[in-house]
Amino acid sequence: MNQMTASRSRQSGVGMVEVMVAVLVLAIGVLGVAALQAITLKNSSSSASRSQAAIQIYSMMDIIRADRINIGSYNTNIYVAGDGSGEPGSKDGWLDGLKGAVAPDAQGKIVCLAEQMVCTVGVQWNDERATGGSGTEHIEITSQL
Repeated sequence: MNQMTASRSRQSGVGMVEVMVAVLVLAIGVLGVAALQAITLKNSSSSASRSQAAIQIYSMMDIIRADRINIGSYNTNIYVAGDGSGEPGSKDGWLDGLKGAVAPDAQGKIVCLAEQMVCTVGVQWNDERATGGSGTEHIEITSQL
């Protein structure tokens, strides 16, 4: 009997070590999933900004198409930010809307050549938060009206 109790006492700690190793492996896995989730959230936000920028560009193109007579009045020639004074459906309203739809620092650019009825509309914003994102991300679309 003495020998039997001695072998039991030697094995009594083995179960605890196995449990501790299993908990360590599980903790490392959970930390990996949490890090992956954080990266996914950053990148999905960047993707949403790109999608919204494209939608906003097409929106401005539609505004210009609806008012072809005043095509030259839409020109900004450089990227500019809205100042909060724009009416919905106008150039200034569009510039103001970029801040809410794309990013707080978003700016828009409109260059229209009235003689050729061609317009280039662009949006730029800071995209450093995304994995591999650049300080200045921009999308431009050129269309014949």
